[in-house]
Amino acid sequence: MGILIAILIFGLIVTVHEFGHFICAKLSGIKVLEFSVGMGPKLLQKSKGETKYSLRLLPVGGYCAMEGEDSTNSDPRSFRNAKLGKRILVLVAGAGMNFVLGFVMLIILVSMMDGVPTTNISGFSGVRAEDGTVTYYAESYASGLRHEDRFVSIDGTRIYSTLDLNYVFETFDPDSGHTVVVKRDGKRIKLDDVVFRKNTEEGGVVDFSVEYRKKTPLTVIRGSGDVFMSMTHIVGLSIKQMLTGKMKKDDVSGPVGVVSAISESTEESDNFGDAVFNVIYMTALITINVGIFNLLPIPGLDGGRLLFCFIELIRRKPVKPEHEGYVHLAGMVLLFGVMIFATYNDIIKLIAGGKNG
Repeated sequence: MGILIAILIFGLIVTVHEFGHFICAKLSGIKVLEFSVGMGPKLLQKSKGETKYSLRLLPVGGYCAMEGEDSTNSDPRSFRNAKLGKRILVLVAGAGMNFVLGFVMLIILVSMMDGVPTTNISGFSGVRAEDGTVTYYAESYASGLRHEDRFVSIDGTRIYSTLDLNYVFETFDPDSGHTVVVKRDGKRIKLDDVVFRKNTEEGGVVDFSVEYRKKTPLTVIRGSGDVFMSMTHIVGLSIKQMLTGKMKKDDVSGPVGVVSAISESTEESDNFGDAVFNVIYMTALITINVGIFNLLPIPGLDGGRLLFCFIELIRRKPVKPEHEGYVHLAGMVLLFGVMIFATYNDIIKLIAGGKNG
């Protein structure tokens, strides 16, 4: 069941991406030859005007085929004959729809919570005496943090939501001091050597609690925006680690690993509500990831095509289609190789996990 849900999520994300290209192409007057939901053999096909609409067997994606995407022809409504601004809009629209889908998923996600989480400190670990006085033993309090402080950054990592806090606390050394920037009484304050570890009796990392706001349309939208910024930030950090070689090769994962993660997340949920919550969370994270990755200036991706559009803007004339085609082909071969490596990694992990189990 979990694998089926994962496949449907991939199908939804890719279809939404291609729909972005499709709707912008239509609105821009570019001829769309076919818009397909799914891949593989056709189940249904209907022609409306100049466009064929297809439903295909495999729910793992889709595509939007436009006239003259990879070659020059005489059709004035072909992709390459469209104005540069329209072509840029069509190329960006795919990732744009991924971001829209991610934001909608996050609105649903935050709406499912009991309250809207913030990055404002509401309390610290401590002991309340009979007379009402509180003795704080939280090391973060002793290090200088105070009630109602709003986190801005930790060790240079921007903090947008509790998702960033969780990411930081999972990757840093809780025993060492950290540079923290907070907003207090409208001013930014920098604190050095802040320690977050609880006392040795209770253990743990987080020795403070954050404020949760009452759910209203405004707070839900704002909270969703904060989590959206966190997800784009974390995806960006991951891509940076991958491109700079700081990411371990064992951490590189492909579709098989993502499907496995979604499946495990769904099947290990305590109840139906938790399963739905996890599916929505994974959908938001993956679609934002797909949107950002597609905008990278890598040949074969939308970002690679955008790069040639910007080159055309500077040169005042387009690069020859055949030359651009060679570059995109090389990029696709490279991406295919990375995908094979990532899939190999995923399969090895699955085999190792099965043996350990």
